[in-house]
Amino acid sequence: MLRAHTGTAVRAAEQPLLEAGQGDALMRRAAWGLAQHVLAELRRRGPVAGSTVAALVGSGNNGGDALWALSFLRRRGVHTVAVPASRSRALHDDGHAALLAAGGQVVDQVPSGAAVVIDGILGTGARGAFELPDGLVLPEGATVVACDVPSGVDADTGQVLGEVIPADVTVTFGAVKAGLLLGAGAQAAGRVELVEIGLGPYLGAPDLLSVGEPELRAAFAPPRWDDHKYSRGVLGAAAGSEQYPGAAVLVCRAALASGLGMVRLAAPEAVRQLVLGAAPEVVAQDQVGGKATAWVCGPGLGEDESAADRLEAVVVLAAEQGLPVVLDASALSLVSLAQVRRLRAAGAVVVMTPHCGELVALAQRLGAEAGLDAGEWESGLDEDPVGAVRELAETLDVVLVAKGPSTVIVEPGGTVFVQTEGGAELATGGTGDCLAGVIGAVLARGAADAERPAVGMQVAAAVRLHGLAGRAAAADGPFGASALPDQIRSVLATAAAK
Repeated sequence: MLRAHTGTAVRAAEQPLLEAGQGDALMRRAAWGLAQHVLAELRRRGPVAGSTVAALVGSGNNGGDALWALSFLRRRGVHTVAVPASRSRALHDDGHAALLAAGGQVVDQVPSGAAVVIDGILGTGARGAFELPDGLVLPEGATVVACDVPSGVDADTGQVLGEVIPADVTVTFGAVKAGLLLGAGAQAAGRVELVEIGLGPYLGAPDLLSVGEPELRAAFAPPRWDDHKYSRGVLGAAAGSEQYPGAAVLVCRAALASGLGMVRLAAPEAVRQLVLGAAPEVVAQDQVGGKATAWVCGPGLGEDESAADRLEAVVVLAAEQGLPVVLDASALSLVSLAQVRRLRAAGAVVVMTPHCGELVALAQRLGAEAGLDAGEWESGLDEDPVGAVRELAETLDVVLVAKGPSTVIVEPGGTVFVQTEGGAELATGGTGDCLAGVIGAVLARGAADAERPAVGMQVAAAVRLHGLAGRAAAADGPFGASALPDQIRSVLATAAAK
């Protein structure tokens, strides 16, 4: 489990140590860790000794980290140069002295032969729009390593208001910064590596969580020796219509690939026949009903009277039995606040899975009805997406899955998960239907097994699985959503083998 903190929280955690006179020690620990990761990058490229590492250096502590790292690298036989980023050429005094004492240099331009370029211009305290240094040219093929955060990225929110230096690797200190997992910040950060510098006792609770392989394996564990189809979970699905029949196929196939015991589909005759042709193991019926441990409602449902009737039937059944419900696609525009409150009053978990446009529509419709100032909420969405999603989730008392390049999952109690596995390869029709099936499957499994992880972690694990399946599918070129179920099986098989 990855635990992330805002840059503001990390700076607050540093303060007691700075006041105790440990600032130099913190900087050297960070710089030593940065140097070790740069060495690892150099080893991937070839010999370390004789290679060239350049650092773009600001005047503050971030620049000091980079300068100290250059001094350590110089003692390993690396040719090291610092390139001041400001016109004044101001540098951190102690770091500058350490570089010169080690035999490093200060130059005006990044050498064309630099194998690694360290971005040490701005750190976690930077705010506002960033402009690249005049005349900056990075060598083609050089590995860019960001020091703590890429310059231009807001360490709290991931916003990029101006220009940015995209990194191949970000070496971050003390704690993973929330901005490295969110939006444009996640895209600019590349691979994130953490260097511990002793802030643990001062950090407090994380601001964001992100599940990894252990949580994925726990949520989608193989069946036990005494499992049967009902103990493995039964997912009910109200999906598909004459206009959108394929959505039901994607939901059912993705859910089956996720390892649950049974899928029960409620859909019109034409949809049932299409689904049975693709997955004959599905139990297909014309009405919502029968034994299930969770329900998915919405993919391909349409928005006519029959769609509203199927949604109401799912709400009635889930409220009677206290079953988890995933509301996706059409159900997000059909569901009423009264239906949501009826489910929650019955103790049923409600998971909503909007993309950005649907998220705004939910705030304007259900959020406003529940007392949210939708206009003010929307104006703050870009500035603080996590805060906005958290506020809407708490207002509606649901688990909200805000889908995007960084998918934000918020529980009603405020716990936030962020998963960055799903990229632009998933921006194709039908992948959301597959995700709804995977989330429904993990909730159905969890409802049947008291030892499963908590709901937020289950949903985050489902988002991770879906994203990894998208990456795997994209490795062979462009794909449609129908390729995802087979990749879901492959990802789970790989995870189980570890």
